[in-house]
Amino acid sequence: MDFFEESENTDRKGPPAPLADRMRPRSFDEFVGQDKIVGSDTPLRKAIEQDNVPSIIFWGPPGSGKTTLAYVIARATEGQFVPFSAVTSGIKEVKEVLRKANNYYKMSGRRTYVFIDEIHRFNKAQQDAFLPYVEKGDIILIGATTENPSFEVISALISRMRVYVLERLSVDDIKEIIERALADSDRGMAEMGLSLDDGALEFIAAAADGDARRGLSLLETTAAYVGEGNIITVDALIKVNQKTALQYDKAGEEHYNLISALHKTIRGGDPDAALYWLARMLEAGEDPLYIVRRLIRFASEDIGLADPYALTLTMAARDAYHFLGSPEGELAIAQAVVYMACAPKSNAVYTAFSKAKEDAAGSGSLPVPFWIRNAPTSLMKDLGYGKGYKYAHDFEDALTDQEYFPKELVGRCYYHPTDRGREAKMVEHLRRFRAFRQKVKRSPSAADKKKS
Repeated sequence: MDFFEESENTDRKGPPAPLADRMRPRSFDEFVGQDKIVGSDTPLRKAIEQDNVPSIIFWGPPGSGKTTLAYVIARATEGQFVPFSAVTSGIKEVKEVLRKANNYYKMSGRRTYVFIDEIHRFNKAQQDAFLPYVEKGDIILIGATTENPSFEVISALISRMRVYVLERLSVDDIKEIIERALADSDRGMAEMGLSLDDGALEFIAAAADGDARRGLSLLETTAAYVGEGNIITVDALIKVNQKTALQYDKAGEEHYNLISALHKTIRGGDPDAALYWLARMLEAGEDPLYIVRRLIRFASEDIGLADPYALTLTMAARDAYHFLGSPEGELAIAQAVVYMACAPKSNAVYTAFSKAKEDAAGSGSLPVPFWIRNAPTSLMKDLGYGKGYKYAHDFEDALTDQEYFPKELVGRCYYHPTDRGREAKMVEHLRRFRAFRQKVKRSPSAADKKKS
């Protein structure tokens, strides 16, 4: 019996499956979210329609649809779907599944979709076992992971798979999923005759935090609490959720409005208003470490090198809160907020890095110039690696005419520092550096004047 038959066996005995499992989409018509990956006319959707699906890794947060997508893909192409967990399966189980999949393909002409949840937990030997089967196309391997696959999956395997990055489901996505579950008379909760009070749908969508499974679980537990034919209120959801709720409005946006207010107030340099918005978030029950994560991002994005100590202070606030907890640790967060509101601001590094990423993504794998390549072996030295490298300390003011860009990008200028705070020192360095480069271009004979 494959996964389709097992999951759709309505005559099975025992307690009903959880709502999140019952409401798992069976087709793309029922699937919500991830339009960038499997929306109409996307490359993956076309590959599915043409029954030409490659081996895949879905990388994304919990509840974003990784398992469901694998299931829907296999069903759409009439393949056999074999799921197993990297947590409980060893190399013996892996080889047995692969052997049966190979035999199944020879007998039926149908391919087997081997779905591995938490593929990042497989060790190298387990991952190696898949290589020949993936390469020959005997199976379609679909891995799901919440971890960066480039760090956790061996390069030989990842080079034979396509990686798709799934995003957290939006508030609107979660709302649609919840409304479907309430109205579905086959697999959902329609027979309970429940209705949602004002603000309840927004509360569930926000509490789900992008995780469909979390939202459906909250709905199911609250439904059991209020009973059939009753109204699910925000108060009931708060009791079941066992967590002080933020003050959500009917659009479910208050959480994001508050963090936006804090971020923009710090950027605007008002420490008093920033403290108010911080207090509002903490009083509403926001996770203090979520706030700290946003402050750490702010320190790099909006203050940068104008005052690099801001990043150190926000990291220290994180550690202080870990050590002290609430309410004592919240004072360290307030300290970081006040400091950053008063600190000089610069987004020059943020802007420069964004431009550099555009070039890195758009210019392909340009070769590293030979003179700045690493040359740890004699063969590499014979090939010219490192030849012509100019050691900056051997030259006056540590300046040379050495080119560090690939030739296709020579002359790029990303970083334009401000004259605020410590970043003013960067202005001074770059003025000397770029003036020297211009002088060298005009008078090559003046280049690389050695220290006397």
